This record gives sequence, structure tokens and C-alpha cells, in this order.
Amino acid sequence: MAPVIFKNCYSVQPAEPTWTGRLSLTEWDQVGTITHVPTVYFYNKPPENFNVVETLKSSLSRALFHFYPLAGRLRWLPKSRLELECNGAGIPFVEAESESELSGFGDFSPSPEYENLVPQVNYENPIEKIPLLLVQLTRFRCGGLCLGVNISHAVVDGQSALHFISEWARISCGQPLGTAPYLDRRILRAGEPPAVKPPPLDLKELEQPPLMIGAEDNVEERKKDTTVAMLKLDRADVEKLRERANKSEFSDSTRSFTRYEAVTGHVWRSACKARGHFPQQPTALGVCIDSRSRMQPPLPQGYFGNATLDVIAVSTSGELISNPLGYAVRKIREAIKKVNDEYVRSEIEYLKNQEDLKKFQDLHALGSTEGPFYGNPNLGVVSWLTLPIYGLDFGWGKEVYMGPGTHDFDGDSLLLPDHEDAGSVVLALCLQVAHMEAFKKHFYEDI
Repeated sequence: MAPVIFKNCYSVQPAEPTWTGRLSLTEWDQVGTITHVPTVYFYNKPPENFNVVETLKSSLSRALFHFYPLAGRLRWLPKSRLELECNGAGIPFVEAESESELSGFGDFSPSPEYENLVPQVNYENPIEKIPLLLVQLTRFRCGGLCLGVNISHAVVDGQSALHFISEWARISCGQPLGTAPYLDRRILRAGEPPAVKPPPLDLKELEQPPLMIGAEDNVEERKKDTTVAMLKLDRADVEKLRERANKSEFSDSTRSFTRYEAVTGHVWRSACKARGHFPQQPTALGVCIDSRSRMQPPLPQGYFGNATLDVIAVSTSGELISNPLGYAVRKIREAIKKVNDEYVRSEIEYLKNQEDLKKFQDLHALGSTEGPFYGNPNLGVVSWLTLPIYGLDFGWGKEVYMGPGTHDFDGDSLLLPDHEDAGSVVLALCLQVAHMEAFKKHFYEDI
């Protein structure tokens, strides 16, 4: 890829004055990944007379009026907790260009070069100075475009991030707001003290995933070089995995296994084989669950914040490999199934009762070695399969590709629906360099 040349940087504020003050965050906003998550959207050349920059800036300003928390800044509180200062400080909009062409990106697999297409966050700055949203528009020699978005996971989860971006696109096309954001996080007890009674469920499993046998920490595993691959399974492969899991002695008579469960079980087993674990090696799989419809009553439509929580499936490499696929898939189903209203509220209370949240915060982007580590011997598989990630039109046509930006953390993976082929899935996977080729072999040969 040719160098990216930065031309301009604008500050975009909400189009009209908005509420100012301090907004309490929920416990889920403050745990897990609390740094920024990058995504990229590639577009073909817009019409000659279309002013892309002004259209995007103007519509972004109007979108920020409705989603004004994104224009604010975070601040640290005691005990590793965070608060959101709604102050309308705004967000940077970067304009850049490159001599590259869209055709040169091939299948758009994430690569280190994507870093130049997504506005970078300087985490050396005090947190009060760091924007919660950063946007970059890069023009290519062929006229094609890349829209790079970097958004703080301490403010939104994937569902809320996509809600904002889709409403920004609607506004850009001259359409009214589709769903207004529900901004009051007190519905998840944001800012409230712990309940008098202890949480009904013991959730110690959330603290630290397993370490490699014989290791006292995960520092050495964190240091190892990683690489990223985009691995596609066509619809027939996905159905084959589902059928195998559903026909095994570990099937669930109440409901057949989903494609997420079947594919994720296959990913977990393939990773254990590729990593060459001892049979007795404990391994955890982190599953990200959206609680919006699992609470009683469900969260209001348009809830804007983090409403996802992680649950953990645990086994040993030996059990996963020696048993059929259905065993791993059943473990994943059991972890997902326990997330009901009582579990959700228990997790909120469990986190509220913690003296300090640091051990629950993933700060690897800041160079920290604290917090949960889902690299070797563990894995995290986040599903984007049901999210409305495609079809984003700002007025000059829909994207030709959308996907994650750079991710370089061992064990970090996403399942995406295939852009071109309904029913097929794409695994965006980051693994240690030493294990990736073996993983690909098992991933495809074991279907």
C-alpha cells in the first residue's frame, strides 16, 4: 500500500447545544475492552459533483446532536472506575489521500497497513483529552474511498456503535432519525451503590481465565508475535458442522445448535490442536452475549451503551480434542443458556461489589499486562453474525467491503456474515505466528 498523506483535520461538534454534565457509566461500560475499536468501510468512487467531506462533516455534526455522549470525554474515578463528561468537546475528522487503488486491497484482509486508514488514538495523552470517536476519510488514486472509524468501547458496544453509524448515514442521505438513542444508563443501575444483599450467583469465573500449565502469569504469552487471517466457511461447511454437532450424543433436545455455536466449537477445537497443548491444559472460551432481550423487561429499543457481557465456557484441550465436535458446542451452549435476567443482574451486582475494577479491564492497547487475557491457552469469539454491519450508504452508494480494522491480540476473533454469500461466514482471527498455519490446516481439514 502506498503511503497515506494527511491533508486536513477538522473538529466536529454537535450541530446544536446539548446537555452538559457528568454521566455515570454502567459496570459493563467499565470492564473488558475499554480502549477504541476500529472498523473500515471501503467505497467505490462517488459521483464527480458529490462533496463527500462536507456531506460527512455536516451529517456527523447533526448525528452528534442526538448521540451527544460521543462528543464528550472520559475521566478516571477512584478504584479504576470511569465517568463520562458530556461537554460537547467534539471529535476529530481527518482527511487523507493515498496513491493506492481499491483493486490493490484484494480480499481486504486486515493488515498492519490498515493502521494508516483508521485515525490513531494517542493513549499517552490524559484520558480527559482523548476523543471517544475518531473518523478518517482516505481518498485513493482510483477515486475510491475508505471511511475509518475508531470508537471507544467504554461508551458503546457493537450494537450501539452500529446504531450510531447507521443513523449518521441516514442523516447524510437526508432521512429522519430511524431510532432515537436511549441515553439513560440508570436502567442498568449506572452510578448506584451496590445492593444491600449480595448477588445471588457467584461469578468468580469472570476474574482470570486459565494460564498455561506451569506458568505463574501470561506475560510471556503476551509477548509473542501474532498474525491475522480471514478464513471463510461456505454455507455447506457451516451446515456440515451444525449437522455433526446436532447429531452427536451431546446434542440439545430442546433446540438445535446455532451456526455461531457450531462454528465456534470448531474454532475452539482447532486452536487447541494448533497450539499443541498437553491434554490436561485448561482452556477458556469467552462468549460475548447481548443482554438486551434477556432481561425482564427487555432494555428499551435504542439503548445506547454497553449491554453485552462475557460468559466463559471452560474445558481441557484433551476433552475438547478427544470428544466429537458436539462436546465443545454443548459447552458453549451451556455457557450461553445461563444468561437470564437473574444472571445479568447478578453480574451487575458482582462488579459493583468489587473494590477495584482493574483486573476486569483489558488495557493491552495501552501496553498493560493486567486484566483478562484470552490468548493462549484461551480464545474469544465475538459474533457479528446478526448485527446490521452491511449496506451503509452516506449518499453515494453502499460499501464494497466492511470489516474490522487492525487487531493484533492473540486469541481475538470475530465471526462475520459473508458480504457476498448469504449463509457463509468469515472468521477474522488473530493467533500467534507459530500457531496460525497449523490452525488453518485443522480448521479446513477437520470439517
